[in-house]
Amino acid sequence: MKSSTTRPTSDVLLADMMLLHPKLIDLSLGRVERLLAKLGHPEKKLPPVVHIAGTNGKGSITAYLRAFTEAAGKRAHVYTSPHLVRFHERIALAGDDDGKAHAIDEDFLVDVLTRVHEVNDGDNITQFEITTAAAFLAFSERPADVLLLEVGLGGRLDATNVIPDPALTVITPISMDHAEKLGPTLGKIAFEKAGILKRGVPGIVSQQSDEVLTVLEARARVLGAPLTVWGRDYDAYEQTGRLIVQQNDRLLDLPLPALIGRHQIINAGTAVVAALALGEKIPPLAVDERAIETGLRTVEWPARMQRLTSGPLPEILGDETELWLDGGHNPAAGDMLADTLATLDERSPKPVYLVVGMMGQKDALGFLAPFRGLVRAIYTVPIPGAHEAPHSEENLAEVARGAGMQAIDRKNVIDALQTIAQLSKGPKRVLICGSLYLAGHVLSLQQDLE
Repeated sequence: MKSSTTRPTSDVLLADMMLLHPKLIDLSLGRVERLLAKLGHPEKKLPPVVHIAGTNGKGSITAYLRAFTEAAGKRAHVYTSPHLVRFHERIALAGDDDGKAHAIDEDFLVDVLTRVHEVNDGDNITQFEITTAAAFLAFSERPADVLLLEVGLGGRLDATNVIPDPALTVITPISMDHAEKLGPTLGKIAFEKAGILKRGVPGIVSQQSDEVLTVLEARARVLGAPLTVWGRDYDAYEQTGRLIVQQNDRLLDLPLPALIGRHQIINAGTAVVAALALGEKIPPLAVDERAIETGLRTVEWPARMQRLTSGPLPEILGDETELWLDGGHNPAAGDMLADTLATLDERSPKPVYLVVGMMGQKDALGFLAPFRGLVRAIYTVPIPGAHEAPHSEENLAEVARGAGMQAIDRKNVIDALQTIAQLSKGPKRVLICGSLYLAGHVLSLQQDLE
């Protein structure tokens, strides 16, 4: 192996891997299965896996499970996508010193990327597929008690769906998104997500529509996969400032999660039930109520209604104005964000403004419509560095105006915030949203401008 001073950086390797397939996304298992076989099947040398699919809430539920696990003194590997600022975030390795997972360091990332690149030997494969193989290689070589594995897109044909026998599967709320890849109906999308269910493996199903639940239960019956279903087998709700999780004859009275929004009650409740189910199946992975309480209080997940309280971007708006960031980008996320803003307004009324950028294949009207009557104005912006074409700021503003909202296109996020800052004096509430790529750009600006 060459010394690290002469090896290419991870950025160079990742750019090279983009050239191995003409499409960014081409759902298939054959290519990644072929590569994993050449690597000696690292996917079969992993700690117990919790496989997580769904439309909204995958990242939040992963974050809760990680927080519970680490609060119980156990070590977790974590695989998520996309990243916000650096690719390294996608592969979090269980720590040896403090027990907490940390983003893979540059040397080890270059090492595993180099090895999979050499073994692949120029074969046709997407970047997500080859980097997922690299992640499995890294996870197989470092000890951990559990691997929290988030699906990239869909489930049935997602590169993560090569795990032969996960310990547990979790399916978060499913709604319309990525219809061009997964199918034009909710039923077809649910069928793709149901692809992570495995024969005999317990599955935890979060809140779903009847149409989705019918598809999931049909697939589970074929596989003999026992499901624990929201509304039938468990429930979660807020009561007198507490999170109540009820499952059959068990009731847990817990603190509200640190992640805000009514949808986080659903996510946190599902994660609690998943953690309990995992402990029942694998007793060494059991977490007690104290660890769950600690995890709920300490959980962190960037760009999910994240309050930016310091740094160059909040400084543009001044001390009186709240600045929030969320990567939500589909109609269901629009509903949840609008509901969260309405709840914040009930507690502390302020004029609300949106700064929005969206990818071109997303349903912009569906995302923006829930904000009608709630926000004073929408400022639309481009998304620098996005892998696929975003909506232009001009087109996005037209969509918002067509939905009956005041909208102004701006050349970038800083320009939008400066415009809002120059409006009438007094406290305001600003939410930047519409894309995880935009959220990552905002977090990069926070770092670069400091």
